[in-house]
Amino acid sequence: MNAPLSSTPPAHIGQQEWQARVDLAAAYRLVAMHRWDDLVFTHISARVPGEEGHFLINPYGFMFEEITASSLVKVNMNCEKVDNSPYDVNPAGFTIHSAVHAIRHDAHCVMHTHTVAGVAVSIQEQGLLPISQQSLFPLAGLAYHDYEGLALREDEKARLQADLGEANNLILRNHGLLTCGSTVADAFLNMFILQRACEVQIAAQSGGATLIPIAQPIVDGIRAAAAQVTRGLGGNIAWPALLRKLDREQPDYKN
Repeated sequence: MNAPLSSTPPAHIGQQEWQARVDLAAAYRLVAMHRWDDLVFTHISARVPGEEGHFLINPYGFMFEEITASSLVKVNMNCEKVDNSPYDVNPAGFTIHSAVHAIRHDAHCVMHTHTVAGVAVSIQEQGLLPISQQSLFPLAGLAYHDYEGLALREDEKARLQADLGEANNLILRNHGLLTCGSTVADAFLNMFILQRACEVQIAAQSGGATLIPIAQPIVDGIRAAAAQVTRGLGGNIAWPALLRKLDREQPDYKN
């Protein structure tokens, strides 16, 4: 389910692209609402439907709480603007996203964060531990990529792509979290659960007591259980409710 449209798209933007813009703007607002943003840094990107090699990304220098459907910038794989947007973009910040989009054509949305809990877990040698129910869902498809400095070099892309593989959850060592999904809703739900699992882990470790791991057979069987929990809807199990919350509190995201 997509965000319901409340306005007519501008004449130069088609209906499908406008829908993608509304959904992506909603994701930016929801990330800010959950306090996962990092000032004007990090990005969420989405493919433009029907336009091969074109993506939507936030204008550089905007807080996530300021993003609207019309302020999103359309770029190509090199993060060069392909529309007449008056806003600047950050090509360096798109390096990770372009690496994912280049090989994962199923990943229509890529979300990257620098949350305290996410970075804290990324620093730990064992990474995400199977110690909470929340951790099981990302562990069903989790990958790691070692830190190589600021993600500016083209040669790092191949290594990141190899590390990600078919996973939808990626922990960037010493850096942060990344999730992807076939829809904005899927990428958001993946990030919500991965972020919550990291928060639980840091909180549990802070108590200093021995942690109880979840048995491996339970970890191994989580994929089937997850499909039952979401009724096969994936991120759409929660997305309509999230949009209703946004519509009540920040309806201007659709502008």
